[in-house]
Amino acid sequence: MLQITNDQLQSILQYEDLIPALKEAFCSDITTPLRHHHNYKNPKEGIDSTLLFMPSWEAGKYLGIKIVTVSPNNSKYKIPSIQGQYLLFDAHKGNPLALMDAKLLTNLRTAAASALASRFLSRKNSKSLLMIGTGALAPFLIKAHASVRPIEKVYIWGRSVEKAQAVATQLPVHQFSVHAIENIESILPKVDIISAATMSQKPLVFGKYLQKGQHIDLVGSYQPNMREADDETIQKASIYVDTFEGATKETGDIVIPLQKGIIQEKDIRADLFDLCKKDKFVRQSDSEITLFKSVGHALEDLAAAKLVYEKLQK
Repeated sequence: MLQITNDQLQSILQYEDLIPALKEAFCSDITTPLRHHHNYKNPKEGIDSTLLFMPSWEAGKYLGIKIVTVSPNNSKYKIPSIQGQYLLFDAHKGNPLALMDAKLLTNLRTAAASALASRFLSRKNSKSLLMIGTGALAPFLIKAHASVRPIEKVYIWGRSVEKAQAVATQLPVHQFSVHAIENIESILPKVDIISAATMSQKPLVFGKYLQKGQHIDLVGSYQPNMREADDETIQKASIYVDTFEGATKETGDIVIPLQKGIIQEKDIRADLFDLCKKDKFVRQSDSEITLFKSVGHALEDLAAAKLVYEKLQK
């Protein structure tokens, strides 16, 4: 069994290869049950942690499972909130093929999924991006969006300017200018793409600030009580998701508006399966506001792990 290092993951999973691999996977015959999602008590923190099991398999070819823990308060210990491992098997004989870090794999494939959706939904001339959140995923999302759109300016907002500045140091400044900002409201109306990856339980993206033609990429809010966008944002936008099943059950950005009757399931226009199979730019006009909500899908992990393993085999 291969022990795949983070350096190998990082070097092999380039977005120009990973994004097409995800697109192919969403068009393939891959079986992915709804992930097992268990909250468990964490008495020392006073807030629940989460255990996730995410299996997916391609009959006769590959089977993979990701085991992940999410501990929201880990930042005070200076360790990642999300930790875990990904195990890839031969689906024919059942033998394990490779083991790799789930966190880095997740960051890369999550960012690639947002960029894949952006290809279908954001304006092709999008030149500015606001990144809300300064966690480990932030630099991956910025780089992924910049790989599919001609981004020239990036703004980063977090709970502290210092953390936003730290994210800025991880970015290729020669590709675009980077600005750590203190006030989110002043930038929300000015950018082409808004990407959010936080653990916020209260909205950070407000519809009253949105302008025609923007694309909103919501990546945080992985539980039904979490939200990154308010009701007005949901009402104004044309809504797309990575999967209907996951988005209508797991994320407060969709679940809460559904429960309140602000939207109905029919208002969700398509998921990534639909978008990839139709394979066409779906934005209706330059004035339309589009919104993509990602909750994560084990199919994406399998596609990324398969790509790494096969490239190493070659």
